[in-house]
Amino acid sequence: MATLNLRIDNMHCGSCVRTVTQTLNAQPGTHAEEVRIGGARITTDAPPEHIQQALTAAGFPAFVESPSA
Repeated sequence: MATLNLRIDNMHCGSCVRTVTQTLNAQPGTHAEEVRIGGARITTDAPPEHIQQALTAAGFPAFVESPSA
């Protein structure tokens, strides 16, 4: 399982944080450890591209800032 730090665009309020958290936790093998306006730290078995695609589809483009094993 990898830990990823993500920069997430278009997050402006608590509702955005909730939507991003739900989107992340809906991905197989993924757990949102911390979600805040502008970013998140997650643990996941999924490829980072899948996480980015899911968030972009939800309206929140995401970029991996620092992956670690």
